Amino acid sequence: MSSPGTPTLNLKGIGASPGVGVGHAFILDRKRVRTPKLRLAEAEVEPERMRMRTALELSDRQLAELKDQITRSEGHDHALILEAHRLMLHDPMLVDEVDKLIVEDRINAEWAVRRVARKLKHLFDNIPDEYFRERRSDVDYVADRVVRNLMGQVVDEEVEIPAEAIVVAHDLAPSDAAMMARSGRVAGFITDLGGQTSHTAIVARARETPAVVGAGKASEQISPGDLVALDGSSGVILVNPTPDQLALFREAQRVQQASEQLALRTKDLPATSADGYRIRLNGNMEFLEEIPSLLAHGAEGIGLYRTEFMFLDRKTVPSEEEHYRAYKQVLEAMGGRPVTIRTLDLGGDKVPTKVKHEKEPNPAMGLRAIRYCLAHRELFRAQLRALLRASAHGNLRLMFPLISGMSELREARAELEHCRTELSRAGVPMGKRFSVGIMVETPSAALIADRLAQEADFFSIGTNDLIQYTLAIDRQNRDVAYLYKPLHLSVLRSIQNIVGAAKSANIPVSMCGEMAGDPIYSLVLLALGFDELSMTSGQIPVVKNILRSASRADAVALLNSAMELTTAEEIERYIRTEMERRFISAEP
Repeated sequence: MSSPGTPTLNLKGIGASPGVGVGHAFILDRKRVRTPKLRLAEAEVEPERMRMRTALELSDRQLAELKDQITRSEGHDHALILEAHRLMLHDPMLVDEVDKLIVEDRINAEWAVRRVARKLKHLFDNIPDEYFRERRSDVDYVADRVVRNLMGQVVDEEVEIPAEAIVVAHDLAPSDAAMMARSGRVAGFITDLGGQTSHTAIVARARETPAVVGAGKASEQISPGDLVALDGSSGVILVNPTPDQLALFREAQRVQQASEQLALRTKDLPATSADGYRIRLNGNMEFLEEIPSLLAHGAEGIGLYRTEFMFLDRKTVPSEEEHYRAYKQVLEAMGGRPVTIRTLDLGGDKVPTKVKHEKEPNPAMGLRAIRYCLAHRELFRAQLRALLRASAHGNLRLMFPLISGMSELREARAELEHCRTELSRAGVPMGKRFSVGIMVETPSAALIADRLAQEADFFSIGTNDLIQYTLAIDRQNRDVAYLYKPLHLSVLRSIQNIVGAAKSANIPVSMCGEMAGDPIYSLVLLALGFDELSMTSGQIPVVKNILRSASRADAVALLNSAMELTTAEEIERYIRTEMERRFISAEP
């Protein structure tokens, strides 16, 4: 533990779960065991193969027990992660390759497992989508479990965590993150590795625990017992903060707690501006466990339900029945509130299948989302049939991603009607006809929004892709990420055009990208005339508070002044200054 005179250390990571956490560091040391490297005599090969099979069977039993524990405490969705790990234990890409190295190279099982794991991780390196790229860590979790079992070491050791602990680790296994978050003793998570879609981030958001991931060498720089303050929104970490710094964090923590209380008090109040303009605030979600938090924070519906998690670490695509069960659960849990389900936003490099795809030089602009679904009709139809069946259980809205032109929209709708006719003839129960909209996230769709609005029932703007495509930058590329500017004049004009087209056609228009939940943009979005905004649970109270205390007329004047400026930097500086002037105390 550091002495009182230890200088403050400032670290920066990725804000993965909003909120402020203050507590003493609890370093979770789950270092990878040192892997022995041995050459085998011919007579040792068969016993080594048997030893490997025994370790795989033991690993499978351990994961099955953990899955049962987490299902009872956390629900089915987080347990799916452990089921995916069990599937990896039986994957020929792991099992057969390890066996081959033992037989042909005559190396011990531990060494063989590490070599194959390293090879499998490289397969994920060129995947542009962060969610699937993060699955590299799953390979490490599984390999480490097998190696520990081969060496007779303790695998799932229970850890006693002190109250109000900031858990610091190089990385966290899904079971560790879920069990520790459930204990209620964790004030925050910090990991060296990971991103917005790492298991730690997903579990932390579901449990409303502040988390900063991707913090470099934080686990080496923070000592056990250090006083740590973290901001799960900005990714800022202060180690042994000064009294003044700590006071600021404590105040931010007080504001957060007051915001939580406000969420409970205002969750049933509408987000209506001072001059009567009404915006629905919905939630973005991926797992069923996120719904209670969304409802507690005042979500009026689900504006974006991502369905890609169903493809996590699988060798085969989900069945129609699996799709149906997942959608039925969410629709029923929302009790008649609207649930907007996005059809699969997958690419050829992310779909489990035995068919090898040609590697794409630029997958972000290649065969992905609606393009992939239209190129793989049976996969698409399985999801559409499941959605039609699930529509009998709630208020469903369907949304097609990455529509770039009218032909794609018409073709996707034709597939939906084909499936509807197919189910009707078979006498399968379905709900009434539901709204079918599109995500507007390509410059081409923004430019022809007036035409698309004639055949789409609603628009939802996906700002993450729209901004990077409009500005021709990859926001995951560190060299150009600084150019990612939501308030770039070209982006604002594109959004204006999309909203205007929707209004002219009298269809609802929503935003479900990250821009929707950032309070700094709330007045801009109010001025633009959105009907709905969709965001994470923790963002809803703050955005609602701003909207309820502002007038749309004032917001329109603000936006008009901002759009007289030219550079993105000028516009952003102006908006930030005005927001701070108006809402320096917007959060309670």
